[in-house]
Amino acid sequence: MIKEAIILAGGLGTRLRSAVPDLPKCMAPVAGKPFLFYVIDHLQKQGVDKFIFSLGYKSEVIIEYTKTQYPKTNIQYSIEEDPLGTGGAIKLAASKAIEKNVLVLNGDTLFSVDIKAISALHETKDANCTLALKPMQNFERYGVVELNSDSSVASFKEKQFYKEGLINGGVYALNAEKFLKEALPEKFSFEKDYLEQYYDKRKIYGIVQDEYFIDIGIPEDYDRAQTDLKIF
Repeated sequence: MIKEAIILAGGLGTRLRSAVPDLPKCMAPVAGKPFLFYVIDHLQKQGVDKFIFSLGYKSEVIIEYTKTQYPKTNIQYSIEEDPLGTGGAIKLAASKAIEKNVLVLNGDTLFSVDIKAISALHETKDANCTLALKPMQNFERYGVVELNSDSSVASFKEKQFYKEGLINGGVYALNAEKFLKEALPEKFSFEKDYLEQYYDKRKIYGIVQDEYFIDIGIPEDYDRAQTDLKIF
């Protein structure tokens, strides 16, 4: 099972600025704790014990919090001097990885995936990347991912209104060794320039995970999280 995770926490959080004006998105307070607490808690409960935090905007806030709250946890920090896009941020962080395969996820999204399941598919298929996909209904905020019968990715469809479909939940199992060998620029989008360009050229798979999902990147979902996450 994959036990090392890259958490992307370097975004500016412009859409959430009205609700949380002076913090990185992942540090926004939710039910009395930084949102990042719930992300780390979910991973640790499933056996993840090594973390690489990909940081940018107000990185010192996250460094202070994690060093204080998780003093005995194996943590490294990957800091962007300039914004590198999701792909560049992952590439920089992956260079610090100890393991061959790592999890990659967003610090402002909680998707309660079964890490054993995504790890098993990823390792069985010797995949370059395996996406955790969330079934959704009546949405337009996300694009749709379609799968072939062998769970390989068949297509990515643009954002528009869908009655139902599988969305990219932003949690990936990534073969860091293979990814670092790709001829990719310093700054790029992981979604647009890697997944959507390489899904039919590399071993890229998806696994359906109908689990709790929330992205606090917009104020209405940030407000919903205040109620949802009281149970933790």
